[in-house]
Amino acid sequence: MSNKGLIIEERARDIGDFLVGRLLPFRKKRMVGPFIFIDHMGPATIKEGSYVDIGQHPHIGLSTLTYLFEGELRHRDSIGSDQIIKAGAVNWMTAGSGVTHTERTPEHLRNSIETTMHGFQIWVALPKELETMNPEFHHIERDALPKWEENGAYYTLIAGTGFGRKAPVPVHSNLFMIEIKTTKETDLQIVDQVKGEIGICVVKGQISACGEEIKAGNMVVSKTEDACQVIVAENTHLLLFGGEPFEEERHIFWNFVASEKDSIEKAKEKWKNKEFPKVANDNSYIPLPS
Repeated sequence: MSNKGLIIEERARDIGDFLVGRLLPFRKKRMVGPFIFIDHMGPATIKEGSYVDIGQHPHIGLSTLTYLFEGELRHRDSIGSDQIIKAGAVNWMTAGSGVTHTERTPEHLRNSIETTMHGFQIWVALPKELETMNPEFHHIERDALPKWEENGAYYTLIAGTGFGRKAPVPVHSNLFMIEIKTTKETDLQIVDQVKGEIGICVVKGQISACGEEIKAGNMVVSKTEDACQVIVAENTHLLLFGGEPFEEERHIFWNFVASEKDSIEKAKEKWKNKEFPKVANDNSYIPLPS
């Protein structure tokens, strides 16, 4: 991905009953374009005793993007959204000035049947002038996303613009996120197809970039659009993402992202004092970490 390429390995961390792989932020690379946080969830078995039950927690200064390969999640938030997301659809919540939400296994999956959940939880920082915008929520069904096939590679444009196409997700900056699945070895042509910094997350299989073999569980990042040749092995599953970086640094603490540290300090006090908006009919509360 250029001589300045950086390979980042998933670092496992626990969220309750689940083990997830953290890819961003990384100490040597805090962001890729406007993407500031990427967690790889699962694959995990959903069954009695290990349901997803993430109680009320707040966000500011970012949009969350949830994209599942398998399974379902129920999203509820303080602006009144109540949405079950299924594999291949997109949940896009813009926190802006402040929002609270929960993520749980839907009621119809809380039975004796075991299911699998697998996907990504992603945060996209907002441009400085939009950090305090009003919160929004949008759900885009899988059939509304652009899909195409080239030389044994199957593409889905999840968000933003790329390869001459535009996704219906209402993003707030220049970015791209594309799912790619191959049935045979493919020469991935990126140059002039996407703009900005480039990240490739290998979900399954492997790629070869600039003589480096990158296997599943790793991400490779390039600071240049003129990426070197990327060969994708057969039966490989990728997420290609990135975009144009912001001029200003972003600060991150827990679920808060902001260009000014003072905004994060105010959000911390607001959450401790329980002054954020609430999810209706939900009394859960995840305390601010010390």
